Amino acid sequence: MTAPAFSARALPPSVFSSAAVATVVGFGGTVALVVQAGQALGAAPVQIVSMVTALCLGIGLTGMGLSLALKTPVVLAWSTPGAALLAASALGLGWANAVGAFVVAAVLMILTGLLPVLGRLAQRIPPAIASAMLAGVLLPFVLRLFKAAPEALTLAVALLGVFLVMRRLWPAWALPAVLAAAFTILALTGRVELPASTGLFGTLAPVTPTFDWKAAISLGLPLFLVTLASQNLPGLVVLKAAGYAPPADRLILATGLASLAAAPFGAHGVNLAAITAALCTGPDAHPDADRRWVVGVIYGVFYLAVALFAAPLVGLFIAMPSAILAIITGLALVAPLSGALETMLSDRGEREAAVLTFAATGSGLALFGVGSAFWGLIVGFAALMAKRWIRPKARPSVHPVRPIARTRS
Repeated sequence: MTAPAFSARALPPSVFSSAAVATVVGFGGTVALVVQAGQALGAAPVQIVSMVTALCLGIGLTGMGLSLALKTPVVLAWSTPGAALLAASALGLGWANAVGAFVVAAVLMILTGLLPVLGRLAQRIPPAIASAMLAGVLLPFVLRLFKAAPEALTLAVALLGVFLVMRRLWPAWALPAVLAAAFTILALTGRVELPASTGLFGTLAPVTPTFDWKAAISLGLPLFLVTLASQNLPGLVVLKAAGYAPPADRLILATGLASLAAAPFGAHGVNLAAITAALCTGPDAHPDADRRWVVGVIYGVFYLAVALFAAPLVGLFIAMPSAILAIITGLALVAPLSGALETMLSDRGEREAAVLTFAATGSGLALFGVGSAFWGLIVGFAALMAKRWIRPKARPSVHPVRPIARTRS
């Protein structure tokens, strides 16, 4: 008899190593940004721990279920662009209103999965405009990296050096290496401590969401758009590139339902992974494509383990000096910003509209209590409509006067 498909003895070591690397990269790379998002929205330390715990549970349980049901390595993550959007919010809407915005974004994702017409409309969002909004959201964090550098110059130079070297040699390990270097330096200088309020294990602190139209427009709608355009759609592309035929509507629906279930506990969004998914969907993870779904299950198990010990992991970042947290976050967003800028400028016909979207979003503009991400979209779509609908009047052509040919006598 052959060993069961999911027997640990029957699995190559690469299954576990790929899932472990993807977990370290996915969690360690941007958890600092999630912590900043919670702080910006007024969440207490226990609520930030709940936020990360709920996200990890949603990623682990939903990913395991989808991988088992579809026999496909479905790798999920939290919305990194969404976390950046939330961390950039300066509207003071409050945690309960923010949770209400998370619910709105989740419901929009569910409708996108249920209604094919919405899915088709979502795919017609100009990539240049969506990427420009994302770039505008990310830019202030990367700039803050250098603004915060004078407060911790030695650490900033050291972390930047680690980042540049690792991006050149082992790109996937660049951010975990930055984190390891940061905590090593902080430990050696006696600046690492855990806040007493976080505890040892992950916890769930439910909040009754309140629904405010300003939060829905400023956070909910942009959160839905950046998650769909920058996470779910690229995640589907990664699966297709690996040779799978993912049911797009079912996967988008599942991520929306997972986000809705986790939202009351502070989770801003569970979605398909793109970069970390590439680590789990190729032949390096498992040579047999038909059995590669096991990697998705093991990845989910690792995230459940992270959820169990979320409190001390998050507590390290909560207790971190703000300048150092800004430096780590800025380095984590260099690659996403680079990708967003590349897509933003790729279409010459939409470049002007994209630049306007980028400028309006990055400016931090707030009108009528609505944040800059929404106004960036409005400006960008207005510029596109003006370009497509307003045609310049045709000028009468002027035929040049041809000189009279002279004949030789």
